[in-house]
Amino acid sequence: MKKLMCLLLLTTASSAYGAVSVIVHPSNGSSFESSTIKRIFTGKEKSFSNGNKVIPISQEAGSAVTDEFNDKVLNKSSAQLKAYWSKLIFTGKGTPPKEVSNDAEVLKMISTNPDTIGFVSSDAVTDQVKVVKQF
Repeated sequence: MKKLMCLLLLTTASSAYGAVSVIVHPSNGSSFESSTIKRIFTGKEKSFSNGNKVIPISQEAGSAVTDEFNDKVLNKSSAQLKAYWSKLIFTGKGTPPKEVSNDAEVLKMISTNPDTIGFVSSDAVTDQVKVVKQF
């Protein structure tokens, strides 16, 4: 019975985070594979498939949506990602995505700039942005 209760609690806890949606400006007609999104958010891809320079927007480290995105999309923990970016910054080979504090700020930035890409909780998505992938 204890094992069943633990399993139930774990299932409930994992579903509390919900899905993460990767979003862009509605006018962005670029194609988005999971690997492309990963390359954008790790600084390996500098432009969209349409040729425009990409501006990735992230949320603050430690937020539930950021942890979920890092785990599902980047396959890295927050600590691993911090170490990764520290190395790139130190060697002058990269700049991490701009960080904002919540879904609302990401939505505002994406809806006003066609060259941005970001992620939000799926339940926060509005008609002002276009969802390109959901994780």
